[in-house]
Amino acid sequence: MARVTISTPDAPGAIGPYVQAVAVPAGRMVFCSGQIPLDPKTGEMVGAGNVRLQAARVLDNLGAVLAAAGASFADVVKTTIFLADLQDFGAVNEVYARYFSREPPASATVQAAGLPRGALIEIEAVAVLGA
Repeated sequence: MARVTISTPDAPGAIGPYVQAVAVPAGRMVFCSGQIPLDPKTGEMVGAGNVRLQAARVLDNLGAVLAAAGASFADVVKTTIFLADLQDFGAVNEVYARYFSREPPASATVQAAGLPRGALIEIEAVAVLGA
């Protein structure tokens, strides 16, 4: 099985031992690593204390990774949303719905005890090209 590493400067680089995304087999499936609200140009956290701003940055980052793999939000079949506070579920869904307006993917949302760099939100995704 061919494994293709996906990387783009339009989303933050990995801050640990992982890659932005991996596509398999022959690029049909794309597994995107969790994105946090880092500005890809500065590497700095955006939207301090504002989960809506952080969610938008996370989804913009995720969109850049998907685009680098030749995919889009329309190809996403599953997401996992990690929240520092599950009370932010409604606010995040407002932002999320703007990115997944056509046919939303299957999704799970969990509260995490802590997220990288103190983020309020992290989202990972699986896409199938042509889904």
